[in-house]
Amino acid sequence: MNALKIEPSIAVGVLTGVDRIEVALDGPYRLPHGSVLEGGVYRAIVADRGVLMVPADGTERFEAEAIDLIPVDPISSSFLVSSVRIGIGFHWERAEDQRFRGVLRLIRHSNELTLINVVGVEDYLASVISSEMNATSNAELLKAHAITSRSWLLAQLKPWRIDWEEDRNETGPPNKGELIRWYDRENHADFDVCADDHCQRYQGITRATTASVRKAVEDTCGQVLTSDGEICDARFSKSCGGMTEDYRAAWQEREIPYLSARVCGEGWPRGFSSPLSIEENARAWISGQPPAFCNTNDAEMLERVLPDFDQETVDFYRWQRRIGQEEVQSLLGQKLGVNLGPIVSFAALERGRSGRIIRLQITGLGESLVVGKELEIRRALSTSHLYSSAFVVDAGPTIKDVPEWFLLRGAGWGHGVGLCQIGAAAMAEHGIDSARILLHYFLNAEIKELYSH
Repeated sequence: MNALKIEPSIAVGVLTGVDRIEVALDGPYRLPHGSVLEGGVYRAIVADRGVLMVPADGTERFEAEAIDLIPVDPISSSFLVSSVRIGIGFHWERAEDQRFRGVLRLIRHSNELTLINVVGVEDYLASVISSEMNATSNAELLKAHAITSRSWLLAQLKPWRIDWEEDRNETGPPNKGELIRWYDRENHADFDVCADDHCQRYQGITRATTASVRKAVEDTCGQVLTSDGEICDARFSKSCGGMTEDYRAAWQEREIPYLSARVCGEGWPRGFSSPLSIEENARAWISGQPPAFCNTNDAEMLERVLPDFDQETVDFYRWQRRIGQEEVQSLLGQKLGVNLGPIVSFAALERGRSGRIIRLQITGLGESLVVGKELEIRRALSTSHLYSSAFVVDAGPTIKDVPEWFLLRGAGWGHGVGLCQIGAAAMAEHGIDSARILLHYFLNAEIKELYSH
């Protein structure tokens, strides 16, 4: 593992694929050739030679192939970006205005613009843990999340990146009876990581970053999780539903010891049988309420640790979704491009150790299709995403052997691999320190300092 003397900077993709961007500069910003743009509202649009920036009054236009705006005073200056979409494709998707510090970079590809924020890793992390969780969270949760997020980030970057093959894969096509897809890391051409849930939620200084967040980042400065001399590609999800999942259930067929299934509690709960890869055991687990760190109804804690839009999701531990016959046929056509005829059954051909479905057989009167892995299953059966692929299906009344509807009863929110955010929050509330939280979810990992202040 290569150590560093100083903190690195990263480029975060905030907006991509748009034809115009409106930004408000709060303070003067210097252009690469030395001139200064004063504070004010500017509009960036596609131009003949690249990017054209036009102030609100229409004067002092500036055009270049790419534009870097560097704050004259990096402490006090910031910029506001209008209509940034967050939660893209998920049930909480929305647009909001977001404020950032650091360098503002604008580039053009074809007839589309990209806005990038170049910022130091530690400032980036202060935003991430205030966006993924709430800045008012317990200090030990904030420290645990800072180390997890720092580890994930640096594991994506050179020189620490692990060059695993098949970061994205698809087998098929659907007319061959099986469609298996997974979506993992992407090699972004213009920036290191994106700003949304596909990477880590990064919303600049939009979310209130408290003194406790800053202290959590400072107290863990440069600290990462490691395994076998490499930085851990540390993953996390909102709620594991009582048990975390193996890496291979969501992505490549690869065993990663520190990303393996773990009970989200003190031990295996009484009254439930394992492994959850067996259908009967998974049904009992998902239909029940096994005790777990993330099995909590503590409204005060959840309000303290979850961002406002996450608090809208109250059924994160156990959930239900009823899908009508017409709806499920329409979804399969829209999402997968298949017509199986009226759907008669769903069958989990393979489950992971948390009960999450890896391969789901969908049978229609016409033909059947096997879908996987977990994210593709979640997308196929929802206009956005199901909360997780840990679910069981019961059919409603039938007309000529065709069910009128299907009831999905599920567990957890997210892929379930690595740190369970709500479980970690509950552990911190019970006085468990950040190191013990991390080593509970990341088996046999170690915490090491890569760089310091």
